[in-house]
Amino acid sequence: MSVKQLFDLTGKVAIITGGSRGLGLQMAEALGEMGARLAITARKADELAEAKAHLETQGVEVLTIVNDLSKFDQIPGLVSAVLERYGKIDILVNNAGATWGAPAEDYPNEAWMKVINLNVNGMFFLTREVGKRAFIPQKSGKVIVTASIAGLRGNPPDMQTIAYNTSKGADVNFVRALAAEWGRYNINVNAICPGFFPSKMASGIMEKLGDRIIASTSLGRVGGDEDLKGAVVFLASEASRHVTGHALTVDGGSSCF
Repeated sequence: MSVKQLFDLTGKVAIITGGSRGLGLQMAEALGEMGARLAITARKADELAEAKAHLETQGVEVLTIVNDLSKFDQIPGLVSAVLERYGKIDILVNNAGATWGAPAEDYPNEAWMKVINLNVNGMFFLTREVGKRAFIPQKSGKVIVTASIAGLRGNPPDMQTIAYNTSKGADVNFVRALAAEWGRYNINVNAICPGFFPSKMASGIMEKLGDRIIASTSLGRVGGDEDLKGAVVFLASEASRHVTGHALTVDGGSSCF
């Protein structure tokens, strides 16, 4: 098989949660460009419609599903909608996430539950549903979790995101545990750990600490609009068929320090 064939996703079906904007949309663009048919989910119908129109101008087939992954009872219906449209699922990108800033000693209960429910519980319940109904029966599949470098380390004292760091640390070990368990089904399970990208979720921290963050990054910049594309295509394609249980940092070298 040629290298081009290894990276080719023609005919594959990919779900991208949180796929209407930011990192999710960037990864959807990449998978679509390589030939995948997409199902993107998010909470806001207007943002999904805008993303769908954008992707379709690039010749990508797109199904949009309005869904809140923190409402766990909606998850089986999401998977059913994708299977009814495409008949299979080959790639699951668990990208939807939330954060909340507050000192640990004063962290609100509802904030903790919001972050953990979306970043860990909803992610697991969706992966379980796709695994049970698609990946395990077909003896193949690619699970990709958008974790974070926040899951690999702590924070400076003024970056108070204890629930986010905890959830992303859980995501990193989730891929290790699930990779070990589902390898017998020819399912690869990996994480991408982005550093700082100019996204809506990171805007508050970037406004407050942007200069310091850039100064502590080896390449001297934050992530851009193209910087996750290669990583997600690699992990979604046959090029990564011997890679599983791995957390790939895409952080401009900030974890070098």
